[in-house]
Amino acid sequence: MAGKIALSPLAPERFPDLPVVDGVTFATIAAGVRYAGRTDVMLAKLVPGTAVAGVFTRSSTRAAPVLDCQAKLGGDPAGGAAFLVNSGNANAFTGKHGVESVHEIVEAVSINCGVPSARVFTSSTGVIGEPLPHDRVVAKLGELNAALRPDGIADAARAIMTTDTYPKGAVETVEVNGETITIAGIAKGSGMIAPDMATMLVYIFTDARIAQDNLQAIVSTAADLTFNCITVDSDTSTSDSVLIAATGASGVDVTGDASFADAVHRLMQDLAFQVVRDGEGATKFVEITVSGADTAANAKVHAMAIANSPLVKTAIAGQDPNWGRVVMAIGKSGAPADRDLLSIRFGDVIVAENGWVSPAYSEADAAAHMKGDEINITVDLGLGEAVATVWTCDLTHAYIDINADYRS
Repeated sequence: MAGKIALSPLAPERFPDLPVVDGVTFATIAAGVRYAGRTDVMLAKLVPGTAVAGVFTRSSTRAAPVLDCQAKLGGDPAGGAAFLVNSGNANAFTGKHGVESVHEIVEAVSINCGVPSARVFTSSTGVIGEPLPHDRVVAKLGELNAALRPDGIADAARAIMTTDTYPKGAVETVEVNGETITIAGIAKGSGMIAPDMATMLVYIFTDARIAQDNLQAIVSTAADLTFNCITVDSDTSTSDSVLIAATGASGVDVTGDASFADAVHRLMQDLAFQVVRDGEGATKFVEITVSGADTAANAKVHAMAIANSPLVKTAIAGQDPNWGRVVMAIGKSGAPADRDLLSIRFGDVIVAENGWVSPAYSEADAAAHMKGDEINITVDLGLGEAVATVWTCDLTHAYIDINADYRS
């Protein structure tokens, strides 16, 4: 990046206090992947018996680390596991060089950490189309392994940032059979956010004991309701990955426990919202709900059409209650809609009903809602009972400033 990006006005007041999760240790280091002196590599080492599940981008141009991780899910947990993440270079669209880089890093992690290579999961984020200088990462692995410590998760969150203006973390605790289970997670993501499984990079750790297939079901379900319901700019990354590791160190089996699944969902929702609030150039957090659809899938199609519309997003940035742009987005989505049945609200303000501007509509009240940091747009299609909610941000000139010179 050409210069430092200003902190998002929607950023939380502080990074949360993330507790130690028994069974995982962290280390970070500056390897010079792209920028000298910047902490850009994170290592997490997990104890034997750790179950690992994940969801990944379905982009047809998936990066080499994504393909490698997908192939490794469901492996024998007996030898433990490790996550190695670098920022600055996505190792995507790099052909055989990308595959070689993954192999070299995986083998080096395996040797240094004493973890089977089949249980080393790597991720890369940053510029696409440039070979990853994996030798710089490999050269630091001895130092990384020696620096592992239980309380290093906050540093890990900072090491994986690219255009993020703040590190993202979340924590949940849940009581299961009278014992406390801890779940902590970190994420990176700011632009190229329109997930098709998950989004950006997310790493979640828990001391719960659970079989891999059960953990996989939980994270897949939660991803559909969280990361798959956010968008910043309609662009799906080549590198999107969500990995969740259950170390089992608490000894508490959470298989079939609804409260644990709910806690994972809440944590993923928290991280997903933080990504939207850090959307490149964002000044407003936007919730869009479409109800009255014939199916939930069609409700989501309409909601995402509104959320991804540059015209809608720029109107929100300009604090303009331009409901005509919402109507336009519904009409272009391809899902069923009837113009004469539509109702639209901005916050609590009824804007349109029965396919026409409402007699009760107040432009001043709608404009007042648009001046806030948090915007709610609600559409009722009048066709059925299905509902979907998605989250996005506005589109400002700062998005252009950030992305016009991303590689410089």
